[in-house]
Amino acid sequence: MRSEYKLIFERSREGRRAYDLPECDAPDAMNEIPAELKANAPLRLPEIAEIDLVRHYTNLSRRNFGVDNGFYPLGSCTMKYNPKINEELAPLFDNVHPLLDAEMSQGCLALMKDMEDMLCEICGMDAFTLQPAAGAHGELTGLMHIRAYHEHRGDFERKTIIVPDAAHGTNPASAAMAGFKVKEIKSAPDGGVDLDALRAAVGPDTAGLMLTNPSTLGLFERNIKEIAKIVHEAGGLLYYDGANLNAIMGIVRPGDMGFDVMHINLHKTFSTPHGGGGPGSGPVGVKSHLIPFMPVPRIEEDEDGQTYYLNYDKPESIGKIKSFYGNFGVIVKAFCYIRSLGAEGLKEASENAVLNANYVMNKLRGIYEIPHDRTCMHECVVTPGELMQYGVNTSDIAKALIDRGYHPPTIYFPLIVHEAMMIEPTESESRETLDEFVDAMKGIAEQVKTDAAAIHAAPVTTPVGRPDEVTAARKPVVKFED
Repeated sequence: MRSEYKLIFERSREGRRAYDLPECDAPDAMNEIPAELKANAPLRLPEIAEIDLVRHYTNLSRRNFGVDNGFYPLGSCTMKYNPKINEELAPLFDNVHPLLDAEMSQGCLALMKDMEDMLCEICGMDAFTLQPAAGAHGELTGLMHIRAYHEHRGDFERKTIIVPDAAHGTNPASAAMAGFKVKEIKSAPDGGVDLDALRAAVGPDTAGLMLTNPSTLGLFERNIKEIAKIVHEAGGLLYYDGANLNAIMGIVRPGDMGFDVMHINLHKTFSTPHGGGGPGSGPVGVKSHLIPFMPVPRIEEDEDGQTYYLNYDKPESIGKIKSFYGNFGVIVKAFCYIRSLGAEGLKEASENAVLNANYVMNKLRGIYEIPHDRTCMHECVVTPGELMQYGVNTSDIAKALIDRGYHPPTIYFPLIVHEAMMIEPTESESRETLDEFVDAMKGIAEQVKTDAAAIHAAPVTTPVGRPDEVTAARKPVVKFED
Protein backbone atom coordinates (compact mmCIF):
# COMPACT_ATOMS: atom_id res chain seq x y z
CA MET A 1 0.00 0.00 0.00
CA ARG A 2 1.27 3.51 -0.82
CA SER A 3 2.53 5.20 2.34
CA GLU A 4 0.14 8.16 2.12
CA TYR A 5 -2.82 5.78 2.26
CA LYS A 6 -1.73 4.04 5.48
CA LEU A 7 -3.57 4.60 8.75
CA ILE A 8 -1.64 6.39 11.44
CA PHE A 9 -1.73 3.20 13.52
CA GLU A 10 0.00 1.35 10.69
CA ARG A 11 2.83 3.89 10.86
CA SER A 12 3.22 3.50 14.62
CA ARG A 13 6.55 2.22 15.97
CA GLU A 14 7.17 1.72 19.66
CA GLY A 15 9.26 4.44 21.23
CA ARG A 16 8.85 7.11 18.56
CA ARG A 17 7.65 10.56 19.61
CA ALA A 18 6.49 13.75 17.89
CA TYR A 19 6.88 15.89 21.01
CA ASP A 20 9.37 16.77 23.73
CA LEU A 21 7.70 17.96 26.92
CA PRO A 22 9.53 19.34 29.96
CA GLU A 23 9.59 17.18 33.07
CA CYS A 24 6.36 17.50 35.04
CA ASP A 25 6.85 19.57 38.20
CA ALA A 26 3.27 19.21 39.45
CA PRO A 27 2.36 16.83 42.29
CA ASP A 28 1.50 13.31 41.16
CA ALA A 29 -2.28 13.13 41.35
CA MET A 30 -2.53 9.50 40.24
CA ASN A 31 -2.60 8.33 43.84
CA GLU A 32 -5.73 10.42 44.40
CA ILE A 33 -7.70 8.53 41.73
CA PRO A 34 -9.67 5.51 43.01
CA ALA A 35 -8.29 2.24 41.69
CA GLU A 36 -11.58 1.26 40.03
CA LEU A 37 -11.40 4.37 37.83
CA LYS A 38 -7.86 3.71 36.58
CA ALA A 39 -7.20 2.06 33.20
CA ASN A 40 -6.06 -1.55 33.30
CA ALA A 41 -3.61 -1.06 30.43
CA PRO A 42 -1.86 1.80 28.62
CA LEU A 43 -3.93 3.61 25.99
CA ARG A 44 -3.39 2.30 22.48
CA LEU A 45 -2.18 5.54 20.94
CA PRO A 46 0.02 5.68 17.84
CA GLU A 47 3.71 6.34 18.43
CA ILE A 48 5.08 8.28 15.50
CA ALA A 49 7.84 10.71 14.56
CA GLU A 50 7.06 14.36 13.93
CA ILE A 51 7.82 14.29 10.20
CA ASP A 52 5.58 11.26 9.69
CA LEU A 53 2.82 12.95 11.70
CA VAL A 54 3.03 16.11 9.58
CA ARG A 55 2.97 14.09 6.36
CA HIS A 56 0.02 12.02 7.59
CA TYR A 57 -2.23 15.02 8.23
CA THR A 58 -1.02 16.93 5.19
CA ASN A 59 -1.91 13.98 2.97
CA LEU A 60 -5.31 13.69 4.63
CA SER A 61 -5.98 17.36 3.93
CA ARG A 62 -5.13 16.90 0.26
CA ARG A 63 -7.69 14.12 0.00
CA ASN A 64 -10.41 16.46 1.27
CA PHE A 65 -12.65 18.09 -1.32
CA GLY A 66 -14.18 21.46 -0.53
CA VAL A 67 -15.47 24.57 -2.22
CA ASP A 68 -12.05 26.20 -1.74
CA ASN A 69 -10.34 23.73 -4.07
CA GLY A 70 -12.97 22.75 -6.61
CA PHE A 71 -16.45 23.10 -8.07
CA TYR A 72 -19.04 21.74 -5.66
CA PRO A 73 -22.45 21.64 -7.41
CA LEU A 74 -24.25 19.76 -4.63
CA GLY A 75 -27.92 20.46 -5.32
CA SER A 76 -30.12 21.63 -2.45
CA CYS A 77 -27.03 22.35 -0.35
CA THR A 78 -25.93 25.75 -1.73
CA MET A 79 -22.21 25.10 -1.37
CA LYS A 80 -21.24 28.66 -2.18
CA TYR A 81 -17.82 30.17 -1.56
CA ASN A 82 -17.28 31.51 1.95
CA PRO A 83 -15.59 34.96 1.84
CA LYS A 84 -12.49 34.81 4.02
CA ILE A 85 -13.17 38.22 5.54
CA ASN A 86 -16.13 36.65 7.38
CA GLU A 87 -13.85 33.96 8.77
CA GLU A 88 -11.44 36.60 10.02
CA LEU A 89 -14.04 38.81 11.67
CA ALA A 90 -15.97 36.14 13.59
CA PRO A 91 -13.07 35.21 15.94
CA LEU A 92 -13.03 38.81 17.22
CA PHE A 93 -15.96 37.74 19.40
CA ASP A 94 -14.25 34.61 20.71
CA ASN A 95 -13.39 36.12 24.10
CA VAL A 96 -17.01 36.92 24.96
CA HIS A 97 -18.22 34.22 27.32
CA PRO A 98 -21.87 33.18 26.78
CA LEU A 99 -22.57 33.34 30.52
CA LEU A 100 -21.70 37.04 30.80
CA ASP A 101 -24.54 39.23 32.02
CA ALA A 102 -26.47 41.17 29.41
CA GLU A 103 -24.95 44.50 30.48
CA MET A 104 -21.51 43.09 29.64
CA SER A 105 -22.63 41.65 26.28
CA GLN A 106 -24.23 44.66 24.65
CA GLY A 107 -22.20 44.38 21.46
CA CYS A 108 -23.23 40.76 20.91
CA LEU A 109 -26.86 41.48 21.73
CA ALA A 110 -26.89 44.48 19.39
CA LEU A 111 -25.46 42.35 16.56
CA MET A 112 -28.05 39.62 17.10
CA LYS A 113 -30.92 42.11 17.29
CA ASP A 114 -29.73 43.72 14.06
CA MET A 115 -29.49 40.26 12.51
CA GLU A 116 -33.07 39.45 13.48
CA ASP A 117 -34.27 42.75 12.00
CA MET A 118 -32.39 42.19 8.73
CA LEU A 119 -33.79 38.66 8.37
CA CYS A 120 -37.29 40.05 8.94
CA GLU A 121 -36.77 42.52 6.12
CA ILE A 122 -35.28 39.93 3.75
CA CYS A 123 -38.04 37.38 4.41
CA GLY A 124 -41.13 39.51 5.09
CA MET A 125 -41.56 38.18 8.63
CA ASP A 126 -42.47 40.09 11.80
CA ALA A 127 -39.98 38.49 14.18
CA PHE A 128 -37.03 36.07 14.15
CA THR A 129 -35.29 33.90 16.69
CA LEU A 130 -31.66 32.90 16.15
CA GLN A 131 -31.68 29.98 18.57
CA PRO A 132 -32.09 26.89 16.32
CA ALA A 133 -28.81 25.12 15.61
CA ALA A 134 -29.48 24.04 12.00
CA GLY A 135 -32.15 23.64 9.34
CA ALA A 136 -33.89 20.56 10.73
CA HIS A 137 -33.77 22.08 14.21
CA GLY A 138 -35.40 25.17 12.73
CA GLU A 139 -38.10 22.99 11.18
CA LEU A 140 -38.85 21.44 14.56
CA THR A 141 -38.96 24.86 16.18
CA GLY A 142 -41.30 26.25 13.53
CA LEU A 143 -43.62 23.26 13.81
CA MET A 144 -43.70 23.70 17.57
CA HIS A 145 -45.01 27.22 16.89
CA ILE A 146 -47.78 25.78 14.73
CA ARG A 147 -48.72 23.24 17.39
CA ALA A 148 -48.71 25.89 20.14
CA TYR A 149 -50.86 28.20 17.99
CA HIS A 150 -53.59 25.61 17.46
CA GLU A 151 -53.54 24.36 21.05
CA HIS A 152 -53.71 27.92 22.40
CA ARG A 153 -56.90 28.34 20.39
CA GLY A 154 -58.29 25.10 21.81
CA ASP A 155 -58.09 23.44 18.39
CA PHE A 156 -56.59 20.14 19.54
CA GLU A 157 -57.83 18.13 16.53
CA ARG A 158 -55.30 19.71 14.15
CA LYS A 159 -52.77 16.90 14.22
CA THR A 160 -51.79 16.57 10.53
CA ILE A 161 -49.02 18.23 8.55
CA ILE A 162 -49.28 17.97 4.77
CA VAL A 163 -46.01 17.42 2.90
CA PRO A 164 -45.47 17.26 -0.89
CA ASP A 165 -43.77 14.15 -2.26
CA ALA A 166 -40.88 16.33 -3.49
CA ALA A 167 -40.09 17.64 0.00
CA HIS A 168 -36.79 17.35 1.81
CA GLY A 169 -36.70 14.24 3.97
CA THR A 170 -36.32 16.32 7.09
CA ASN A 171 -39.83 17.76 6.61
CA PRO A 172 -41.83 14.64 7.49
CA ALA A 173 -39.23 13.66 10.10
CA SER A 174 -39.51 17.04 11.84
CA ALA A 175 -43.30 16.93 11.70
CA ALA A 176 -43.34 13.49 13.31
CA MET A 177 -40.90 14.63 16.00
CA ALA A 178 -43.18 17.59 16.76
CA GLY A 179 -46.03 15.16 17.38
CA PHE A 180 -47.88 15.48 14.09
CA LYS A 181 -49.17 12.90 11.66
CA VAL A 182 -47.83 13.30 8.13
CA LYS A 183 -49.96 13.26 4.99
CA GLU A 184 -48.10 13.17 1.67
CA ILE A 185 -49.58 14.61 -1.51
CA LYS A 186 -48.41 13.96 -5.05
CA SER A 187 -46.90 16.60 -7.30
CA ALA A 188 -48.60 17.77 -10.47
CA PRO A 189 -47.06 16.89 -13.89
CA ASP A 190 -45.38 20.31 -14.04
CA GLY A 191 -43.55 19.59 -10.78
CA GLY A 192 -45.66 21.93 -8.64
CA VAL A 193 -48.20 21.16 -5.95
CA ASP A 194 -51.29 19.40 -7.30
CA LEU A 195 -54.04 21.82 -6.24
CA ASP A 196 -56.78 19.20 -6.47
CA ALA A 197 -54.75 16.82 -4.30
CA LEU A 198 -54.20 19.62 -1.79
CA ARG A 199 -57.90 20.49 -1.66
CA ALA A 200 -58.69 16.83 -1.05
CA ALA A 201 -56.06 16.59 1.69
CA VAL A 202 -57.01 19.60 3.85
CA GLY A 203 -59.68 19.32 6.51
CA PRO A 204 -60.46 19.94 10.17
CA ASP A 205 -57.38 17.94 11.16
CA THR A 206 -54.98 20.06 9.07
CA ALA A 207 -52.39 21.85 11.17
CA GLY A 208 -50.38 23.11 8.23
CA LEU A 209 -48.50 22.54 5.00
CA MET A 210 -44.69 22.42 4.72
CA LEU A 211 -43.44 23.73 1.41
CA THR A 212 -40.12 24.61 -0.22
CA ASN A 213 -40.31 27.37 -2.82
CA PRO A 214 -38.45 27.04 -5.14
CA SER A 215 -39.01 23.32 -4.78
CA THR A 216 -36.42 20.56 -4.68
CA LEU A 217 -36.96 20.32 -8.45
CA GLY A 218 -35.49 23.81 -8.72
CA LEU A 219 -38.87 25.18 -9.86
CA PHE A 220 -40.79 28.16 -8.52
CA GLU A 221 -44.28 27.31 -7.29
CA ARG A 222 -46.43 29.42 -9.59
CA ASN A 223 -49.63 28.74 -7.65
CA ILE A 224 -48.29 29.77 -4.25
CA LYS A 225 -51.03 32.33 -3.59
CA GLU A 226 -53.76 29.77 -4.30
CA ILE A 227 -51.95 27.20 -2.17
CA ALA A 228 -51.82 29.64 0.76
CA LYS A 229 -55.51 30.41 0.32
CA ILE A 230 -56.47 26.71 0.36
CA VAL A 231 -54.48 26.01 3.52
CA HIS A 232 -55.59 29.13 5.38
CA GLU A 233 -59.26 28.68 4.52
CA ALA A 234 -58.99 25.16 5.94
CA GLY A 235 -57.67 26.63 9.19
CA GLY A 236 -54.06 25.54 8.72
CA LEU A 237 -50.80 27.45 8.65
CA LEU A 238 -48.13 27.55 5.95
CA TYR A 239 -44.54 26.59 6.78
CA TYR A 240 -41.67 27.71 4.51
CA ASP A 241 -38.64 25.45 4.27
CA GLY A 242 -35.92 28.04 3.63
CA ALA A 243 -33.40 25.62 2.15
CA ASN A 244 -33.74 27.24 -1.28
CA LEU A 245 -33.91 30.87 -0.23
CA ASN A 246 -30.73 31.57 -2.19
CA ALA A 247 -32.82 31.76 -5.37
CA ILE A 248 -35.14 34.56 -4.28
CA MET A 249 -33.30 36.94 -1.91
CA GLY A 250 -34.29 40.51 -2.65
CA ILE A 251 -36.75 39.40 -5.32
CA VAL A 252 -39.70 37.89 -3.46
CA ARG A 253 -40.27 37.27 0.25
CA PRO A 254 -41.84 34.17 1.84
CA GLY A 255 -43.94 36.39 4.12
CA ASP A 256 -45.46 38.07 1.07
CA MET A 257 -46.29 34.68 -0.45
CA GLY A 258 -48.53 33.85 2.50
CA PHE A 259 -46.21 31.83 4.74
CA ASP A 260 -46.79 32.08 8.48
CA VAL A 261 -43.52 30.59 9.73
CA MET A 262 -40.19 29.67 8.14
CA HIS A 263 -36.59 28.78 8.81
CA ILE A 264 -33.38 29.92 7.13
CA ASN A 265 -30.14 27.98 6.79
CA LEU A 266 -27.56 30.65 7.61
CA HIS A 267 -24.84 28.09 6.84
CA LYS A 268 -26.08 27.87 3.24
CA THR A 269 -27.81 31.01 2.07
CA PHE A 270 -25.59 33.44 3.93
CA SER A 271 -22.30 31.80 3.22
CA THR A 272 -21.00 30.45 6.50
CA PRO A 273 -19.15 27.12 6.44
CA HIS A 274 -21.44 24.28 5.43
CA GLY A 275 -20.94 20.55 5.68
CA GLY A 276 -18.68 18.40 7.79
CA GLY A 277 -21.26 18.05 10.52
CA GLY A 278 -21.64 21.72 11.40
CA PRO A 279 -21.91 24.02 13.09
CA GLY A 280 -25.05 25.29 11.46
CA SER A 281 -27.69 27.86 12.25
CA GLY A 282 -31.39 27.71 11.42
CA PRO A 283 -33.16 30.94 12.51
CA VAL A 284 -36.95 30.83 12.54
CA GLY A 285 -39.16 33.72 11.46
CA VAL A 286 -42.85 34.14 12.23
CA LYS A 287 -45.76 36.39 11.44
CA SER A 288 -47.28 38.47 14.23
CA HIS A 289 -49.87 35.89 15.29
CA LEU A 290 -47.10 33.45 16.22
CA ILE A 291 -44.84 35.87 18.12
CA PRO A 292 -46.21 34.95 21.59
CA PHE A 293 -44.97 31.38 21.13
CA MET A 294 -41.37 32.20 20.19
CA PRO A 295 -38.53 30.63 22.18
CA VAL A 296 -37.14 32.40 25.21
CA PRO A 297 -35.22 34.48 25.84
CA ARG A 298 -36.15 37.26 23.46
CA ILE A 299 -33.71 40.09 22.79
CA GLU A 300 -35.46 43.35 23.63
CA GLU A 301 -34.52 47.01 24.10
CA ASP A 302 -34.98 49.22 27.15
CA GLU A 303 -37.07 52.33 26.83
CA ASP A 304 -33.99 54.36 25.98
CA GLY A 305 -33.52 52.24 22.84
CA GLN A 306 -29.83 51.95 23.64
CA THR A 307 -29.64 48.98 26.02
CA TYR A 308 -30.49 45.37 25.21
CA TYR A 309 -31.61 42.67 27.62
CA LEU A 310 -32.87 39.07 27.50
CA ASN A 311 -36.54 38.67 28.35
CA TYR A 312 -37.62 35.27 29.70
CA ASP A 313 -41.07 36.46 30.76
CA LYS A 314 -43.06 34.96 27.90
CA PRO A 315 -45.74 32.68 29.39
CA GLU A 316 -46.97 31.31 26.05
CA SER A 317 -43.47 30.55 24.72
CA ILE A 318 -42.57 27.07 23.48
CA GLY A 319 -39.57 27.38 25.80
CA LYS A 320 -35.84 27.35 25.24
CA ILE A 321 -34.73 25.16 22.36
CA LYS A 322 -30.97 25.75 22.33
CA SER A 323 -28.30 26.45 24.93
CA PHE A 324 -27.37 30.11 25.24
CA TYR A 325 -28.63 31.88 22.12
CA GLY A 326 -27.75 29.62 19.22
CA ASN A 327 -24.46 29.12 17.35
CA PHE A 328 -23.18 32.65 17.70
CA GLY A 329 -20.06 32.30 15.52
CA VAL A 330 -22.15 31.24 12.53
CA ILE A 331 -24.50 34.16 13.14
CA VAL A 332 -21.56 36.61 13.11
CA LYS A 333 -20.29 35.28 9.77
CA ALA A 334 -23.75 35.53 8.21
CA PHE A 335 -24.13 39.04 9.62
CA CYS A 336 -20.86 40.05 7.92
CA TYR A 337 -22.06 38.53 4.64
CA ILE A 338 -25.37 40.41 4.66
CA ARG A 339 -23.83 43.74 5.67
CA SER A 340 -21.09 43.37 3.04
CA LEU A 341 -23.51 42.73 0.17
CA GLY A 342 -26.42 44.91 1.24
CA ALA A 343 -29.89 44.71 -0.28
CA GLU A 344 -28.76 45.08 -3.88
CA GLY A 345 -25.90 42.63 -3.44
CA LEU A 346 -28.19 39.93 -2.04
CA LYS A 347 -30.55 40.39 -4.96
CA GLU A 348 -27.67 40.19 -7.42
CA ALA A 349 -26.43 37.00 -5.73
CA SER A 350 -29.81 35.35 -6.29
CA GLU A 351 -30.01 36.57 -9.87
CA ASN A 352 -26.57 35.14 -10.62
CA ALA A 353 -27.43 31.84 -8.93
CA VAL A 354 -30.51 31.51 -11.14
CA LEU A 355 -28.57 32.57 -14.23
CA ASN A 356 -25.83 30.00 -13.57
CA ALA A 357 -28.30 27.15 -13.06
CA ASN A 358 -30.17 27.96 -16.25
CA TYR A 359 -26.89 28.28 -18.15
CA VAL A 360 -25.84 24.77 -17.08
CA MET A 361 -29.27 23.32 -17.81
CA ASN A 362 -29.39 24.75 -21.31
CA LYS A 363 -25.82 23.63 -22.07
CA LEU A 364 -26.74 20.05 -21.08
CA ARG A 365 -30.01 19.98 -23.04
CA GLY A 366 -29.97 17.29 -25.72
CA ILE A 367 -27.19 15.39 -23.98
CA TYR A 368 -28.96 14.67 -20.70
CA GLU A 369 -32.70 14.51 -20.17
CA ILE A 370 -34.45 17.42 -18.45
CA PRO A 371 -37.59 16.05 -16.74
CA HIS A 372 -39.23 19.47 -16.25
CA ASP A 373 -37.97 21.51 -19.16
CA ARG A 374 -38.80 25.05 -18.16
CA THR A 375 -36.91 27.93 -16.61
CA CYS A 376 -35.41 26.72 -13.36
CA MET A 377 -34.32 28.70 -10.37
CA HIS A 378 -31.02 28.21 -8.51
CA GLU A 379 -30.65 24.52 -9.36
CA CYS A 380 -31.60 22.21 -12.18
CA VAL A 381 -32.46 18.53 -12.30
CA VAL A 382 -31.26 16.31 -15.16
CA THR A 383 -31.12 12.53 -15.71
CA PRO A 384 -28.99 10.22 -17.91
CA GLY A 385 -32.03 9.67 -20.14
CA GLU A 386 -31.08 7.69 -23.26
CA LEU A 387 -27.56 7.12 -21.94
CA MET A 388 -29.01 4.42 -19.70
CA GLN A 389 -29.42 2.16 -22.73
CA TYR A 390 -25.63 1.69 -22.57
CA GLY A 391 -25.93 0.17 -19.10
CA VAL A 392 -24.92 3.18 -17.02
CA ASN A 393 -26.86 5.04 -14.38
CA THR A 394 -26.67 8.25 -12.38
CA SER A 395 -24.24 6.78 -9.88
CA ASP A 396 -21.82 5.84 -12.67
CA ILE A 397 -21.84 9.39 -14.01
CA ALA A 398 -21.26 10.80 -10.53
CA LYS A 399 -18.26 8.50 -10.01
CA ALA A 400 -16.83 9.50 -13.39
CA LEU A 401 -17.05 13.18 -12.42
CA ILE A 402 -14.75 12.51 -9.46
CA ASP A 403 -11.99 11.39 -11.84
CA ARG A 404 -12.42 14.66 -13.71
CA GLY A 405 -11.86 16.74 -10.58
CA TYR A 406 -15.43 17.63 -9.65
CA HIS A 407 -17.56 16.89 -6.64
CA PRO A 408 -20.64 15.11 -7.99
CA PRO A 409 -24.01 16.84 -7.83
CA THR A 410 -26.70 15.49 -5.53
CA ILE A 411 -27.91 12.19 -6.96
CA TYR A 412 -31.17 10.25 -6.63
CA PHE A 413 -32.91 13.29 -5.17
CA PRO A 414 -35.59 14.49 -5.44
CA LEU A 415 -37.03 11.01 -5.14
CA ILE A 416 -39.87 11.69 -7.57
CA VAL A 417 -37.40 11.94 -10.49
CA HIS A 418 -35.97 8.61 -11.66
CA GLU A 419 -32.13 8.67 -11.73
CA ALA A 420 -32.04 12.35 -10.76
CA MET A 421 -28.94 14.54 -10.74
CA MET A 422 -29.55 17.87 -9.02
CA ILE A 423 -26.99 20.51 -9.98
CA GLU A 424 -26.63 23.76 -8.03
CA PRO A 425 -23.74 25.92 -9.27
CA THR A 426 -24.45 28.90 -6.89
CA GLU A 427 -23.64 32.48 -7.76
CA SER A 428 -19.98 32.04 -6.83
CA GLU A 429 -18.89 30.27 -10.00
CA SER A 430 -17.56 31.90 -13.16
CA ARG A 431 -18.73 31.15 -16.68
CA GLU A 432 -15.37 29.49 -17.36
CA THR A 433 -15.85 27.07 -14.45
CA LEU A 434 -19.37 26.23 -15.64
CA ASP A 435 -18.11 25.63 -19.19
CA GLU A 436 -15.42 23.28 -17.90
CA PHE A 437 -18.00 21.37 -15.86
CA VAL A 438 -20.34 21.11 -18.84
CA ASP A 439 -17.43 19.85 -20.97
CA ALA A 440 -16.77 17.17 -18.35
CA MET A 441 -20.42 16.11 -18.40
CA LYS A 442 -20.36 15.99 -22.20
CA GLY A 443 -17.13 13.99 -22.16
CA ILE A 444 -18.68 11.44 -19.83
CA ALA A 445 -21.70 11.15 -22.12
CA GLU A 446 -19.44 10.46 -25.10
CA GLN A 447 -17.39 7.92 -23.18
CA VAL A 448 -20.57 6.14 -22.11
CA LYS A 449 -21.26 5.42 -25.78
CA THR A 450 -17.76 4.20 -26.59
CA ASP A 451 -16.35 2.70 -23.39
CA ALA A 452 -19.04 2.11 -20.79
CA ALA A 453 -16.73 -0.29 -18.94
CA ALA A 454 -14.41 2.60 -18.05
CA ILE A 455 -17.35 4.52 -16.60
CA HIS A 456 -18.29 1.49 -14.51
CA ALA A 457 -14.72 1.36 -13.16
CA ALA A 458 -14.66 5.01 -12.03
CA PRO A 459 -13.30 6.49 -9.91
CA VAL A 460 -9.73 5.32 -10.45
CA THR A 461 -7.94 8.42 -9.12
CA THR A 462 -9.01 7.99 -5.47
CA PRO A 463 -7.59 5.80 -2.68
CA VAL A 464 -10.89 3.88 -2.57
CA GLY A 465 -12.87 3.17 -5.71
CA ARG A 466 -16.38 1.85 -5.15
CA PRO A 467 -16.91 0.59 -1.62
CA ASP A 468 -19.79 -1.69 -0.72
CA GLU A 469 -21.98 1.16 0.49
CA VAL A 470 -24.67 -1.07 1.99
CA THR A 471 -22.21 -3.07 4.09
CA ALA A 472 -20.33 0.10 5.04
CA ALA A 473 -23.57 1.63 6.33
CA ARG A 474 -24.80 -1.47 8.15
CA LYS A 475 -21.49 -2.82 9.43
CA PRO A 476 -19.15 0.16 9.77
CA VAL A 477 -15.60 -0.49 10.90
CA VAL A 478 -14.69 2.45 13.13
CA LYS A 479 -11.62 1.17 14.96
CA PHE A 480 -8.22 -0.14 13.96
CA GLU A 481 -7.49 -3.84 14.33
CA ASP A 482 -4.01 -5.34 13.98
